[in-house]
Parts: sequence; C-alpha cells; structure tokens
Amino acid sequence: MLSLQFIRQNPDQVRENLARRGEVSGLEEVLRLDGERRRLIQEAESLRARKKQVSKEIAKMKDKPEQLLAEMRDVGEQIKSLETEVERIEGQLNELMLRIPNLVHSSVPLGKDSADNIVVRKWGEPRKLDFTPLAHWDLATRLGIIDFERGVKISGTRFYVLKGLGARLQRALIAFFLDLHTKKHGYTEIYPPFMVKRETMVGSGNLPKFADNLYHDEEDDLWFVPTAEVPLTNLHRDEIIEPSMLPFYYVAYTACFRREKMSAGKDTRGIKRGHQFDKVELYKFVEAEKSDDELEKMVKDASEICEKLGLPYRVIQLCSGDLGFASTKSYDIEMWAPGCEEWLEVSSCSNCSDFQGRRANIRYRPQPNAKPEFVHTLNGSGLALPRVLISVLENYQQADGSVAVPEVLRPFMDVDVIR
Repeated sequence: MLSLQFIRQNPDQVRENLARRGEVSGLEEVLRLDGERRRLIQEAESLRARKKQVSKEIAKMKDKPEQLLAEMRDVGEQIKSLETEVERIEGQLNELMLRIPNLVHSSVPLGKDSADNIVVRKWGEPRKLDFTPLAHWDLATRLGIIDFERGVKISGTRFYVLKGLGARLQRALIAFFLDLHTKKHGYTEIYPPFMVKRETMVGSGNLPKFADNLYHDEEDDLWFVPTAEVPLTNLHRDEIIEPSMLPFYYVAYTACFRREKMSAGKDTRGIKRGHQFDKVELYKFVEAEKSDDELEKMVKDASEICEKLGLPYRVIQLCSGDLGFASTKSYDIEMWAPGCEEWLEVSSCSNCSDFQGRRANIRYRPQPNAKPEFVHTLNGSGLALPRVLISVLENYQQADGSVAVPEVLRPFMDVDVIR
C-alpha cells in the first residue's frame, strides 16, 4: 500500500500518477477521511488537555463544585464518542488504502492497455516447419498425453488430466526450472503451503481487491494461493531484517488456483488458461536503491530458461495502463507457439517497490542502529506452466506426430521422443 503521509503531502502527484494507470480510485475519499480523522483527533486532544487542566484545579479545591464535575464527566463522554468515530473512520480509511494501486515508475511508458506495451528484446526466430503444425490440443490428444474429457468429468470446464509422458514432461520442466535457479542463479528453494490465512493475502495485495477471483474455504477462512508470490511475500511479515542480510532470493513451486472470472469465454480450447496450473515463482527481498537493477536481473534469470529450452521468446515492457495492481514496473516474457500461432506469456516479472513491504510490515535496517525502512519486493514467473508445456509441444513436434524432447530435459525424462 502507499504511505498515507506521502498521499497527504503530495496529493497532486499521486492523482496524476494514478491517472497514468487510467485508475479511478478512492483517492479523494481517502483525502477527505484523513482530514476528518485529523480534525477529530485534534478536537479530542483539546478536550483531553482541558479536562486535565480542570481536573488539576478541582483537586486543589476543598469543596468540589458539582456543576464542574458534571461538566468534566460530559467532556469524558465527548472524548469517548470522538475516539469511537476516529476508530470507525480509520477502518474505512484502511479499507480504501488497501484498494489503491502502486505508483507507476517514472521509466514506464504511458499507455492505455496491452496494445501500448513495448517489445524491448527478442531472442531466436520462430521455427519454420515443413509441415502444417498441430495445435497442442490436437497433438497431445493424438499422443495420449492429455485427457480433456476426463478432466472435465472429474472437475468441470478448464480442467484436464496429464497422462504418461505428458505428466513426466510437466514434472521435468518444473525440476529443470528449480535446478537452474537454485544451482546457477543463487535462489533458495522454498516449498510453501498452498493455502494461506486472510492476512497473508492482504500482505501480498490480493485482498481485498481480487477476492472474486480467489478460491476460499469459508469455514476455516483459508485461501488457495493464486501464485507462490503470496506465501513468499509473507515469509518475513512483521519482521525487521538486520543490516547486511539482504538480498533474499527465493524460488518456489506451487500449484496455483484462480477462478478465471475475468477471462470468461477466452482461451476455452486447450490448456492455456485453467483454474489450476503449476508455476515456479521467483521472489526477491532487496534494499530500496537496488530494486531497479534486481528487476533486470530477474528478467535475465527467467529468460535463460527459454534460451536453454531453445524456444524463441520476446521481452515486453508493460505500459502504465497494463501494470498489475502491486507493480511499479513490469516486463512480460512471451514464447512463440506455432500451432496456436500466438505469443504466450510464460512470465511476468515485477518490481513492487515498498508496496508489499508496507502492507506486510517487512522492514530492514540499512545500517546498524539505523531507522528501519520498508523492504522492496520483486516477483516473477520462472516459469509458468502450462504455457511452457504448450510451446515445447508445438515447437518440437515432428512430421510423424511425435514430439522431440528438448535436450536439457532428457536427463529428467529418460526418453528422447514422445510418441
């Protein structure tokens, strides 16, 4: 969340920045409630000061005037009433503050939506196949490695079953991602819970804004994670990190659960968009002045996966209108899929500045005995399935309907070709 003090001192700057997102936020109501809260606090403090002074005078009197005593009792009731009203306003204010998105980084291009995003880098050329490539839903069905009908029978639409070498390919990709990030890129592997408490969702920025797109167990008030970013954000919630300990690099595999209400009617064929999917997530806790450079490094770490798989990709900088709620700056990585004939987003890497650190109350000391500052956090897919699976199947398909296994995955697969 943003700093209320910053909003109070820089309302025009915040108003202009939110406009870059095309955001219709509760900023004006925040400013109104903050002003009302401060007025009430000042009024209560004045009454307390008066009551304290009069009480001192009464204490010196031999005969306590009943009228003055009654007046002070009334003042006490007024103070309690003001405190109750301040508490009510603070609840409303906090709810509004939790719904205001992060400020946009100065280097982010202005734009309305994804059409205004900018391609900043490309790697590799889309393969020119000497036959008509199949989309993954036809290819995988013929190979018997994805079962759409039984997925729907078990769980409903937007579910599927991976079978045999399809399941092994999925597992190989996850293991390859984790090994590369831990052994080469210096991330510490975490295996977090897939269900979290409400305050964990609030800390990462998913609640209250995105409640409709989350799966929730009402009886225990537990929430299924939409991404490992959620538990990773909260690993250090309510902590002060001592000097010289940062940065922390974490990588985690989780299944992810999203209701996909925002995508009704889109991508209904195949496995591109489902209510449950697997993802390997990269996450960083860093000092404030280093977060911009750390974002570039994270994009490089995620991109290396694509290169080692031999899959063409492009890196896109998101414009102001396409940024995620918690992000100040983001890049997407997209792989080419010749069967679908489209670029598929396999990673989104974001610098969230101190937005999540403030929500989850995660601070660090820059120097011994220094005042704690809110940590900067970054997150990115490293990478997300099943879209990588789609790209592998469609790029490595062969004329006879088989799929060659990428060389880096063969030690995990024990086969060279899926037939």
